[in-house]
Amino acid sequence: MIRGHGRRQPPKKLARKLKATRAALGCSQQEMAKRLREQAKGSPVYPGRISKFEAGRREPSLLVLLVFARLGGISTDVLIDGTLDLLK
Repeated sequence: MIRGHGRRQPPKKLARKLKATRAALGCSQQEMAKRLREQAKGSPVYPGRISKFEAGRREPSLLVLLVFARLGGISTDVLIDGTLDLLK
């Protein structure tokens, strides 16, 4: 088995789910970045990064993704798995 070769496919719908989660929390990108920085200590999360996450131009680190899920009260599985809907 060969590992680490080639790029993996980004999680489908992740960008849309991150944006929907932030909107459900009633946070601006600036507010969300601040909340993520507070919870994911040491992770440089700024409003510009939130914008890139939501546009699908960048993926959050695992730590930031975990904190995003916790703040939104959802499972990381729901964020990552393109077959699972955010809201049922």
